[in-house]
Amino acid sequence: MKIGELARAAHCSAETVRFYEKAGLLPAPERSQGNYRQYGPAHLERLRFIRNCRGLDMAHDEIRALLGMVDQPARDCGAINLLLDEHIAHVQVRLRELQDLRRQLIGLRDRCQTEQAVDACGIVQGLTSMETAPGPQHATHL
Repeated sequence: MKIGELARAAHCSAETVRFYEKAGLLPAPERSQGNYRQYGPAHLERLRFIRNCRGLDMAHDEIRALLGMVDQPARDCGAINLLLDEHIAHVQVRLRELQDLRRQLIGLRDRCQTEQAVDACGIVQGLTSMETAPGPQHATHL
């Protein structure tokens, strides 16, 4: 199949397919005599795998590691279990960060209960007087 057909089958764009090829997650396809990319069922399976991993918010390095393990089907899946356990832990950290963010936003919203002049707005005053944290506040698993 051509790139557009592959993209439609995987519910993504041709640009996404090219991106994953350039990132080394999707192997380069064979080329036709007219220099068109020719993809097979293995490309579709791998692209779906990549897209499902991205849907679970996995980083490219995590996906690359998983694909490396998938490419060695006789190995045991202990490393896959470990990778997923680590990803779950990162998601738990991110959930806590998002809950903290929500509390901050609710606190700001509570500062302005009625429409008034912007210079009297409790939200603006809160944003102006709030301490800024040094550097990135949220942890990342990248």
